[in-house]
Amino acid sequence: MNRANSGLTWINQKHVTRFLTDLAASESITHDSLDALPPHRTRDYVRGLLVEHGVLPRRDERLARYHTWSEQALQRLPKGDSHDVARRFIRWHLIRRMNAMEQVSEGTFLRSKQTATVAIDFLKWIADRGTTLEKLTQADLDAWQAGGPTTREFASRFLQWAIKSRLAPTNIAMTPHRRGTSPKLGAAEQDLLIQEVIHGDQLNSRDRFAAILVLIFGQRIEDAVRLTWNDTEILDERATVTLGATAITLPAPLDQPLRDLATRQGQTAAHPNSPWIFPGQKPGQHLRGATLRERLKRMFSTRAARLGTLHEMTKATPMPIIAEVLGYSPATIERHAIASASTYARYIGASLQARGSTGSQ
Repeated sequence: MNRANSGLTWINQKHVTRFLTDLAASESITHDSLDALPPHRTRDYVRGLLVEHGVLPRRDERLARYHTWSEQALQRLPKGDSHDVARRFIRWHLIRRMNAMEQVSEGTFLRSKQTATVAIDFLKWIADRGTTLEKLTQADLDAWQAGGPTTREFASRFLQWAIKSRLAPTNIAMTPHRRGTSPKLGAAEQDLLIQEVIHGDQLNSRDRFAAILVLIFGQRIEDAVRLTWNDTEILDERATVTLGATAITLPAPLDQPLRDLATRQGQTAAHPNSPWIFPGQKPGQHLRGATLRERLKRMFSTRAARLGTLHEMTKATPMPIIAEVLGYSPATIERHAIASASTYARYIGASLQARGSTGSQ
C-alpha cells in the first residue's frame, strides 16, 4: 500500500473497529466463523483481505453467496410440493452447474439468481391459478407470458428442466423472444463516440480502455472485466491485448489507457498481486460488470455499442476471423452476420467474383 494513512483511516471508522473487535473475540478465524458474523460489506472486505494475504484459503465467494441467497429465496414458497420442486431445481440444476465451474462468473451468478426468482414466481402463480405443474397447459403458459414483463420468459429454463424431469407435460413451451430486435448504434454515431473516447476528457484511463474494448473490438463488458495482465504485452515499441486466439496490437493512441493502467498495478492492500486489469473494490476480485457498465452509461449503452460494432464488422470481415480474433463463438458471429445481411457464403462469392473480374482483364 503506497499510502498507509488510507488504511489507518479505514480501520478507525467506528463500524470497522466494532467488526474487528468482534472478529478478535472469535476462537478462530475461518470462513465459517466469518459467516456466523452479521452480513456486512466490512465482513466481505475483511474476508477478501485475509484471503489475499494468505490467512484464509480461497473459496468461490459467488457460489457461497448463492447458497445463502437461495435458501432465503425458497422461503417465499410455503412448505409443500412447489417448495420441494424449486429446491430440487436450484440444487440439482443451477448449483450443480456452478459446482462444475472453476469459478462462478458474475454473469452466471446473476442469471442463476434471476432464473431461480422467476421459477419461484412461476410456481406461486401456478398455485394461485388453481392448477399444478403436472396439469399445466399451453393456455396457462400463454397467460403467464402475457400477464407480465418479458423476463417471465426466463421461466422456460425451469420449464425445460421440469419437462426433462417428467414433472410437467411434454407438449407445452414458452414463446421465445425474437432475436435481432435489440437497438444498436449506427456507424456514424460509433465513429463520433470513438473520437470522444480517445480524445475527450470525460473518462479516466480505466473507463477509457473499457470503452475501447466495447466500441472498437465489440467486447462484452462481462468478458472485458475478466481480462488479466497475462492477456497483455506492453513494450516500449508496442502494446497488445489478447481477446481470442491472437494478440491484437493497439496502435497509438489506443494503447495509452492500457499503459497508464499498467503503471498503477498492485498499489493497494486489497490487490497486492492482482492479475486483473480491472480490479474491483473487493480484495482479489475483478470489477463487477454492472459497475463498469453503469460508469460508461453516461456516454453510451454498452450493449447497443457492442451490437453496432459487430454489425459493421460482419459486413466486411469473414466470420471465422472475427470469431477467432475477438474470442466469440462462430455461431454468435453467424447470427450477427445474418442480421447484417452478410453471411460468409456471400463474402466468398464476392471474392470469387472479384477474382474472376480481375482475371478477365
